[in-house]
Amino acid sequence: MTRILLVDDEPAMAAAMAEDLTARHFEVALPPNADAAFAMVTGEDVDVVVTDLNMRGMSGIELCDRIAANRPDVPVIVVTAFGSMETAIATLRAGAFDFLTKPFEMEQLAIAVERAAQHKQLREEVKRLRGATEDTRGFKELAGASPAMKAVYGLLDRIAGTDATALITGETGTGKELAARAIHRRSRRCDAAMVTVNCAAIPANLLESELFGHVRGAFTDARSDRKGLFVQAHGGTLFLDEVGEMPLEMQAKLLRALEARTVRPVGGHQEIAFDVRLVTATHRDLVASIEEGTFREDLYYRIHVVELTMPTLRARGTDVLLLAQTFLEQFAAQHAKPVLRLSPAVAERLLVYSWPGNIRELRNCIERAVALARFEEIIVEDLPAQVRDYRPSHVLVAANDPSELVPLAEVERRYVERVMEAVGGKTSVRPRRSWGWIERPCTESSSAGRRGNRDGSPRASDARPGSLKTLGERAARDWRSPSAGRPCRTACRRERPSDPRHAFVWLCRQRLSSGRRACASAPRAAPRGSATLCRSACEYRRR
Repeated sequence: MTRILLVDDEPAMAAAMAEDLTARHFEVALPPNADAAFAMVTGEDVDVVVTDLNMRGMSGIELCDRIAANRPDVPVIVVTAFGSMETAIATLRAGAFDFLTKPFEMEQLAIAVERAAQHKQLREEVKRLRGATEDTRGFKELAGASPAMKAVYGLLDRIAGTDATALITGETGTGKELAARAIHRRSRRCDAAMVTVNCAAIPANLLESELFGHVRGAFTDARSDRKGLFVQAHGGTLFLDEVGEMPLEMQAKLLRALEARTVRPVGGHQEIAFDVRLVTATHRDLVASIEEGTFREDLYYRIHVVELTMPTLRARGTDVLLLAQTFLEQFAAQHAKPVLRLSPAVAERLLVYSWPGNIRELRNCIERAVALARFEEIIVEDLPAQVRDYRPSHVLVAANDPSELVPLAEVERRYVERVMEAVGGKTSVRPRRSWGWIERPCTESSSAGRRGNRDGSPRASDARPGSLKTLGERAARDWRSPSAGRPCRTACRRERPSDPRHAFVWLCRQRLSSGRRACASAPRAAPRGSATLCRSACEYRRR
């Protein structure tokens, strides 16, 4: 509970404000004068001080100045009935957090107190994380104390001492290579080399030579024998980054090498044995890639022995501030700038932003802020525009002001973004896990209806109901089938239903009624996923 120190030499006014603040679940203390208030601030735990300006003895400005000098972490709100521009400037120069002019609504005071308390909490959080730049469990490559990262540390501890093949998954910029280095450093092979190769950065015609090596004369400019990366990493760890980008013909050769534990250089006739621990990483959903035919299922089961999923930055809570402080110290030393800390306002922006680029985007953001910083702390103006002006998306928008209402297309976009965020961007997630509200209320009663194509042959999408394409077809079929579920027919006829279980089918119906052209424009206005849903619904309609 927020503890407020209320200082006013008019007992009736102070009692009235204290009564209202107490009813709002604040703890209020009423010192008799400003001197007693200052003694309480220096000797007790106080969150916010609210003081009158003109008082007998010590004035509000003097009290504010003394608190700022001795307890700079305690915000002070000054209230007065004699408000002027000169007075406001004087109080702010004395270190006041806010300035209110009497008469004021108690709601204004309550909002100011909440903002001041949040400001104090952010300052304390930044101070706590300022020195915590290295994890206490010994993972020098990684930083973070959130529950998501603790789960990663626990899994790393369990697999690092083994030779099990590890598949590291996660969005771009989440630190997959750092996790691979942590596995190698804590393994029994740490004294040997760790060889890293980015499968997406090497052309397909050179990747085989890079991995397996070649002999002299194998191709043009092959003037000498060259060992491949598998042989170079003998006794150590081979890290294949972006393995999901590997061409199909190369995947077959990689699978054979992993099964036989030997490689044959390009143009050679001798098999060379190797002993490596394989660690792979990808930002793709390999299950979806298998369904699309771009990744071999047998290779997937060969490399998918232990899967380690790196959490997104937006799922790591206050780790954002820890990482930001780490990058701040790093770039301040690199650029020789006396930047020491993040301001509370900057900390608030960093916590609210969604970080689609994850740690890589945060690193670039802090480097830019340090380069532009003019003071000892980073301020909001030093941040990039997308971070500074970011407003979080919410699916349901409640507003009394008509100007705050958003268009239906924007609500749809936010909704699809939130669903894709909930399933981690994986379009192969089964409906019962993340899309169950689509399958049950809307299609349960029609599950015994028409199945397959018009000629009675089975349709491939019926066998795997988990893809976005299948969901769009199912929604379109339910609207056309006479046995479709009654809840959708009745609740989704004219206007968008408030029940989110029926919203998806209603949106598909609107897309169908507007025809193919409206759906074809969806990729420009909607994120990944919604265009697939609408397009598949239209394709089903033309059958």
